[in-house]
Amino acid sequence: MRRLVDISVPLRAGIPTDPPGLTPEIDYLSHQQTQDDLLRFFPGATRDDLPDGEGWAVEWVRMTTHSGTHLDAPYHYASTMDGGERAITIDEVPLEWCFQPGVKLDLRHFEDGYVVTPDDIDAALDRIGHRLSPLEIVVVNTSAGERYGHDDYVSKGCGIGRDATLHLLSQGVRLTGTDAWSWDAPFVHTARRYAREGDASVIWEGHRAGREVGYCHIEKLHNLEALPDVGFQIVCFPTKVHAASAGWTRAVAVIDEEE
Repeated sequence: MRRLVDISVPLRAGIPTDPPGLTPEIDYLSHQQTQDDLLRFFPGATRDDLPDGEGWAVEWVRMTTHSGTHLDAPYHYASTMDGGERAITIDEVPLEWCFQPGVKLDLRHFEDGYVVTPDDIDAALDRIGHRLSPLEIVVVNTSAGERYGHDDYVSKGCGIGRDATLHLLSQGVRLTGTDAWSWDAPFVHTARRYAREGDASVIWEGHRAGREVGYCHIEKLHNLEALPDVGFQIVCFPTKVHAASAGWTRAVAVIDEEE
C-alpha cells in the first residue's frame, strides 16, 4: 500500500512566513465578482445566462519564487557553481534530483541559531543506522517546523553550516531540505555572531557551499515529524520558471507500506 504525506506548507497571506517585505499577497476574487470578466468573452450574454449568476473564482498572487515551499537552484546562491562553472537556474535542475529516496535527520534538539557541523550529521546518521547513497534527498527536521505561521518562525531552528553541507555533497547528495525558513541558521542569530566575531564567512555559509558543489535545497517543508527516518521517497519537482533562482514545489513523501 502506498501512503502519500504532504510535506509542503500552504501558501497563505497575512501570516509571518517570511521576513517583512517578502511575505506573499493574495487577492481572492469570488464568483460574484467576476461575472463581467467571463461575459466579456461572449457578446450579448448577460448575468442571467450564467448558472446562479456566477462567474469564476480566481486569485491574484504577488510573491517571490521563494514564497511557500520552494526549491532553490544553485543560481540563487551565486552566479557560479562547481568551482567556477555557470550556476544552473531552476529550469535547468536535473529532474532526477527531485525524485529520490529520502532520509530524515531529526535535529530538533539543537537550539535556535545553532550551526550544524559534519560531526552532527554523522551522529544523526548513526542514530538511525543509515549510510548515505548518491542522490538521496536529505531533509532536516528542526524546531522551526511546528512554528510555521507564528511570529517567531523566521528566527526558529538550527541551520546547516558550510562544512556540514559540503560533507553531505561529498557523499553524492545533490538535494537537501529543511522545514525552516532557510537552510542556513536564522539571520538574526548569524548577525549576532558576525557582530561578535567579525568573520564574514559565516554569512549565508550553507548556501554559499553551492559555489564549490552545485546543489539544490527545499525550504519551508512541513510535517516532517510524520515521516520515518528512512524508507520513503520524496517528489519535489519545481515549477519551471524561466531562468529563475527558485521554483515553487508541492513536495510529497511517498511511503510504501505492507498491507
